[in-house]
Amino acid sequence: MAYDPSTLPDVSGLTIGIIGGTGDQGRGLAYRFARAGLTVLVGSRSAQRAVESAAEIAALPGVPTGGSVTGADNAEVARRSDVVIIAVPWDGHADTVGALAEPLTGKIVIDCVNPLGFDRQGPFALPVSEGSAVQQAAALLPGSRVCAAFNHVSAPLLADPEIDRIELDVLICTEERELVDVVGALAAQIPGMRGIYAGRLRNAHQIEAFTANLIAINKRYKAHAGVRVTDL
Repeated sequence: MAYDPSTLPDVSGLTIGIIGGTGDQGRGLAYRFARAGLTVLVGSRSAQRAVESAAEIAALPGVPTGGSVTGADNAEVARRSDVVIIAVPWDGHADTVGALAEPLTGKIVIDCVNPLGFDRQGPFALPVSEGSAVQQAAALLPGSRVCAAFNHVSAPLLADPEIDRIELDVLICTEERELVDVVGALAAQIPGMRGIYAGRLRNAHQIEAFTANLIAINKRYKAHAGVRVTDL
């Protein structure tokens, strides 16, 4: 079955929360979804920092006048959102996610965290006892609907207001096929992106690890490379 964006559900009424929305990746995703006209909540451990970041995002080029971009602490964002994206540093992943288990119950949770280390030889994948960051999230959030996506999206491209289209595929790993369409529809809110099913959660570790290869590619070629799947 070929990729067909016309079959994707309407996600325009969903509220999108970004846990770690003041970091580069989270802020970039918040900007793109706000630019698409979605209601966006920016989360941070510091509510004041989240409020300030949300105001900055709302003022960026392309965000509709009167668009809804607000900030709050992570727990409040988790409570008020329909879909929550986890975009925190790996070293704080377990503590942050585990603390939000109650407000994230029943919510769609998208984990885009990549467990990476860095040394003189460059980036490398870190071992995760659960198998991957998203599997760790799933174990910590038994009442949530968890998937991995947006792992390979370049933060500088997301943040650049001069760039309208970002031509790449978002690889989605989940146990729930229904989530593929919802997350795919969110990806499609960013012109040029497609959401592609890439298997169950157990397949997410190589997707997270591949980010180390992309970083090495981008450093060598001074690019912002992503992933595009052929023949779809």
